[in-house]
Amino acid sequence: MLVKFLFTCNAVFPIIIVIATGYFLKRIKLLPQNFFPMLNKLSFRCCLPCLLFYNVYNVENIFDIAEYSSVVLFAIASILIFYAVGFFVSVFATKDPKQKGVLLQASYRSNYAIIGISLATSLCVGKDQTPVIIASILSSVSIPLFNVLATIALTIFVEESDEASDEKSNNKIKSFFSMSVSIFKKICTNPLILGVFIGIVVLVIRNFIPNVEFCDVDGTVKIRKLFTIKQNLPFVYKSIQPLASAASTIALIALGGNFEFTAVAKLKKQIIIGTFTRVVLCPAVCLVAAYKFGFRSLEFPALIALYGTPIAVSSVPMASEMGNDAELAGQLVVWTTLASAFTLFITIFVCSALGIFNV
Repeated sequence: MLVKFLFTCNAVFPIIIVIATGYFLKRIKLLPQNFFPMLNKLSFRCCLPCLLFYNVYNVENIFDIAEYSSVVLFAIASILIFYAVGFFVSVFATKDPKQKGVLLQASYRSNYAIIGISLATSLCVGKDQTPVIIASILSSVSIPLFNVLATIALTIFVEESDEASDEKSNNKIKSFFSMSVSIFKKICTNPLILGVFIGIVVLVIRNFIPNVEFCDVDGTVKIRKLFTIKQNLPFVYKSIQPLASAASTIALIALGGNFEFTAVAKLKKQIIIGTFTRVVLCPAVCLVAAYKFGFRSLEFPALIALYGTPIAVSSVPMASEMGNDAELAGQLVVWTTLASAFTLFITIFVCSALGIFNV
């Protein structure tokens, strides 16, 4: 039991420590207060898109998605179902339109891009790399879906509020059309979605480039692609790599710098609802359903990471950039991260007890 607890702590607490570092830097005034919102912009518009491109590009074979279609379809369906659940929760949980989209994000959007894949990899036992492949495939599907749904979530309530306050917007059809155009425009121009989209385009092109055979220095015949960014344009790949590596650190330091403990009291209800939905309700319902559908040791590491990790760090800069309540978004990242240290431990322990996998 101690080993399992230490394992989950090692997966989650580094995030908390980096957040605390950002908060400490603010408290000692090493950096000016206006520096941290600027870090949010840097994270959202540069580093996180590079990270998402990097994750998608490093999927070995896009055709593996078809081979593991059952778990991919289950993941998509479960995300969409909890998006619908989160919509009703957010409508009744708060009257502030700027908080509704943030709470909606908490219902379905996990930190899969930053810690999910590494957590899933850590849960894999033995030489079978299938769970790692499934984790990578789910990242190429879930991350774009997360960001498209987040763009809608962070637009729809604010747009509705703007339309309601505009006396000229009496025509419902016109209002619906203008809101749909606004959402579509924000989806197409969202830096995170663009990062994923470019990654998918490059991945598709790479898969259709023919293979060539060559002899290694020891005479072994090997096969590789005729052209890839990594092998033929290494300066491009090596430029993206450090920006992608810095994405989580920059986002977490910015989160810590913008965090205020004084906001907890006024946001207590929203924090409790969002945290419970993200780290208790969603993983409990989805993992039980996955077990009932027959998924076991090959799929569960990726599914635990997909459903059980805290809300994505990128939700904070995204909420800030799209005019939503970034303070609530930041609070939810911190508290879901803290709570997930315990809920992940319970989840891993239960799965181990059921014989799904061993840690």
